[in-house]
Amino acid sequence: MTNRNRREFLADVGKGMLVASVGATLASEMGLSTGFAAEGAERINFGVHEPLVVVMQDTPADKLLPILVEKLNSGTDLNALVTAGALANARTFGGQDYDGYHAFMALLPALQMSKELPEDRKALPVLKVLHRNTRFMQAVGGSKKEVLHPVAATELPKDRPGGEVVREATRKKDVNAADSAFAAVAKHPADEAYNELQLCIQDEINVHSVVLAWRSWAILDLVGKEHAHTLLRQSVRFCTRENSGGQGIRATLPKMIDQYKLMGKALGTRKADDAWIEKLADVIYGTNRNLAAEAAASALAEGISPESVGEAISLAANRLVLCDPGRLKKNAPAHKPEGSVHGDSVGVHASDAANAWRHIAHVSNARNTFASLIVGAYHTAGQSSGLNKLPAPLAEHLEKITSKDAATLLRDAEVSIKEKDQVRTAAIVHQYGMLGLPERPVFDLLIRYAVSEDGALHAEKYYRTVSEEFAMSRPAFRWRQLVALARVTTSEYGFAAPGYAEACKLLKV
Repeated sequence: MTNRNRREFLADVGKGMLVASVGATLASEMGLSTGFAAEGAERINFGVHEPLVVVMQDTPADKLLPILVEKLNSGTDLNALVTAGALANARTFGGQDYDGYHAFMALLPALQMSKELPEDRKALPVLKVLHRNTRFMQAVGGSKKEVLHPVAATELPKDRPGGEVVREATRKKDVNAADSAFAAVAKHPADEAYNELQLCIQDEINVHSVVLAWRSWAILDLVGKEHAHTLLRQSVRFCTRENSGGQGIRATLPKMIDQYKLMGKALGTRKADDAWIEKLADVIYGTNRNLAAEAAASALAEGISPESVGEAISLAANRLVLCDPGRLKKNAPAHKPEGSVHGDSVGVHASDAANAWRHIAHVSNARNTFASLIVGAYHTAGQSSGLNKLPAPLAEHLEKITSKDAATLLRDAEVSIKEKDQVRTAAIVHQYGMLGLPERPVFDLLIRYAVSEDGALHAEKYYRTVSEEFAMSRPAFRWRQLVALARVTTSEYGFAAPGYAEACKLLKV
């Protein structure tokens, strides 16, 4: 059998599996009777996942949820749905579409959120994001307009790390050269390829670059390492498309690694105290990027643990949320109105990025651990200009919160969310935390709206960021994360997520 005939055979098998999966009538309605990929184009085939992948790509969004709920009722689990959604997204967009990579980055957080919900509501965040995912894929043509296709690996020079070759191609904006060089890199074990990829991620300070790179790695535990190349090449193509010259980090990072002799140095284990964390966070929040990068590099060279440095970066990013005065009227579209802080606000973006840098540092080799935290500090810094001097809630706001009863505070917080009073909600949650009350009821309140509201593409990511940062933070600081989430949740209230009401109806909740 020739390669071309073999591809045709596999395509026909995939089509046949899909027809068997969803039925001939629906397959016909979906346009599958005459072919579901660009004619003559080679395509990546996902084997056992292929039928569901094509359902995700080629079902009209307004017909998707009944199919997915039926599959759930027939025994398909949420893991399988998210896996198919992620593979479909990668094949369709290849990390090169704004709406597309935002939908991809929300998939794993939605699945993780499902584990926090009652049994009858577990599917809601996943169905909501899969509806968004398919809506965006359909808008660009679904499987007929796929970006990712099989790519041949180039031969890498023997005297240079593969990551350097990929980075050089991304700097030249040569997507084909970068893609084929990474295909060669990806022949190595997945963790080695991921470390090589970091040279591209550290080359820019782009929130979407680092969050996409982290979410693409994290989801491999679900999807399987056999799909590492497909998912990680999204980042290669993103970096090539969005390359803007490094914005200074290309000079700062190697300078810091050399100046503080970090290459080959073992990771530190000294845990900093609370005052030290607060001081470094203040430096990162309030100084310029080069000084912030140097502060992080110096701390790492002194043997401070990466976890402590990462916590300071996260704390600085959190302060950007709490000091944000809200969007100006001139920069406020209808779904992100004047005064709002949800969506792509400075603090939400910074917090998601800081969280991703911390995670990448945790799973990388020593060189990339140091580099990720230096770049993370650089990335977080330099954004406080024009923000409020003090973080919310202020003393004058806290004075108005007099209750010490958990049930009353939670009830008042929900009322405040619905009244869109960001400062009052933040004050209530701050008071709740200072009383030493358990955090789970607050998360249970806020997750409801992280699921029901659209969040301007960021609700799931930011909810998960705060969940993880709360768990990783020491008691002195962790409630600041929940206060920030309370504020952002209040901001995003009133903009219902497309597909959510239908999902509730189908699940009978």
